[in-house]
Amino acid sequence: MKKLLIGAIVGGILLFLWQFVSWTILDMHRPMQEHTPKQTEILKYLEDNMDEGFYYLPTIPAGTSFEENEKLMAESMGKPWAQIYFHKALTMSMPMNMGRGIIVNILTVLLIVWLLMKIGRSSFLEIFLACLAVGLVVYLNSSYTYSIWYQTKTMPDLIEYVVSWGLVGAWLGWWLNRE
Repeated sequence: MKKLLIGAIVGGILLFLWQFVSWTILDMHRPMQEHTPKQTEILKYLEDNMDEGFYYLPTIPAGTSFEENEKLMAESMGKPWAQIYFHKALTMSMPMNMGRGIIVNILTVLLIVWLLMKIGRSSFLEIFLACLAVGLVVYLNSSYTYSIWYQTKTMPDLIEYVVSWGLVGAWLGWWLNRE
């Protein structure tokens, strides 16, 4: 139980620290949060004309026929499109968000440590590679799959997952092989 808990806590902290570095010091995720000098006017327009929610433009109302959807898609080819995540009020609790983030990271690593311990004795390299595989699975099944449809930039996410899970793998490879 001690190996499981210490492995998870330290691994979760490593994930959290790398996320902090990548989002702040390295600013790797800037391509997904670009600035526009028109942001005040855009936000005012959205506030006056939209309800809170997630939007994909252009799209059709729910219940519209397949044929109407096909027609809209054909008419929209080569024209602008957007995704909008709209909220009526910016609310953020940095301590709460950071607390939730580290708890999720510890829980995630706890699940990985539990799986690794169920497999049995593994070498440093096997544990390291297994953790890298976890990072790649997460990337391929989330960021990359999303990018296929919505043409997002995912190189920062790939780096994020490979480095963070590489750090966790190095830690767990050493920790789980201690006597």
